[in-house]
Amino acid sequence: MDYVFRFLVGGVLVSAFAVLGDMLRPKSFAGLFGAAPSIALATLALAFWKQGPDYAAIEGRSMLLGAVALGAYCFLVCQFLMRFRWSAIAATLTAVVGWFGVAFALKFGLLG
Repeated sequence: MDYVFRFLVGGVLVSAFAVLGDMLRPKSFAGLFGAAPSIALATLALAFWKQGPDYAAIEGRSMLLGAVALGAYCFLVCQFLMRFRWSAIAATLTAVVGWFGVAFALKFGLLG
């Protein structure tokens, strides 16, 4: 039953975000609304339904901290590629270290 719920809610949300992304300009920005927000919302809805609001709140907070860490990763990759002219593989592999560092610092610094 969980898989059916995830499939239905995820499909509806992916479609809704795809329509939203199709309306935005520039088109390269539209990719942000592809799958991640809709899957996150479906996961939160399922967590709320099965585990309750406290668990869903923890999941949501964890998703927000993960998004901040992903933002730091994206910033680092851009800096390595544009400012330092690194290759794509070197920039992404090095920035992963920063991503994990930020994620763990936020998790242990804010969540304890």
